[in-house]
Amino acid sequence: MKKTIVIVDDHLLIAKALEGIIDNFEDFQVIDVAENGKDLIEKFESGKKIPDIILLDISMPLMNGFETAEWLKENHPDIKVMALSMQGEDHSVIKMIRNGAKGYLLKNTHPKDLETALKKLSDDGFFYPDWASKIIFSNMNDDKNNEKKKKISEREKEFLTYTVTELSYKEIAEKMCCSPRTVESYRDQLCEKFDLKTRVGLAVFAIKNGFADS
Repeated sequence: MKKTIVIVDDHLLIAKALEGIIDNFEDFQVIDVAENGKDLIEKFESGKKIPDIILLDISMPLMNGFETAEWLKENHPDIKVMALSMQGEDHSVIKMIRNGAKGYLLKNTHPKDLETALKKLSDDGFFYPDWASKIIFSNMNDDKNNEKKKKISEREKEFLTYTVTELSYKEIAEKMCCSPRTVESYRDQLCEKFDLKTRVGLAVFAIKNGFADS
């Protein structure tokens, strides 16, 4: 049985093009298209079928992708959300992950890569491109890292809570009442300790390990 997909994108031509591509995939079928989060909610409330997967654009009027992902996380947590956007900035990825997205792709993704991503999302429960997946899922649960987590200082924990925000490192330094160089030191120490390379990696680490809620 094919996995069902709903596309949420305010650009109708893009949504219809995606629908045509996906409907040629062996294991997937698009059952509906919504123009934004509000439209999606109205469709659900009217009795439309709940899909297995939602391909979710970020920049939309009335109710954007961030708000829609958060609503889906609270109201339909079993739906797997794949962000599909032109935005590849760190803060967009961080925010979508924090709001419940289980995958993230750019709209210039090749159709074959899209099919692969959908299969992995369906089978494994998540999919991120190589540059993010290695950061997110490498060495998160091994014993060595668990021991290292116990040695994270209170100031490092405070820094981790800010990595999931949209604040710059300079603004984080102001919040922590320290110099930007000190903040960079916290960043470098944590990256070295847990083999992380970017702010996305730090943010995902913070979310996965409960530091974002401190």
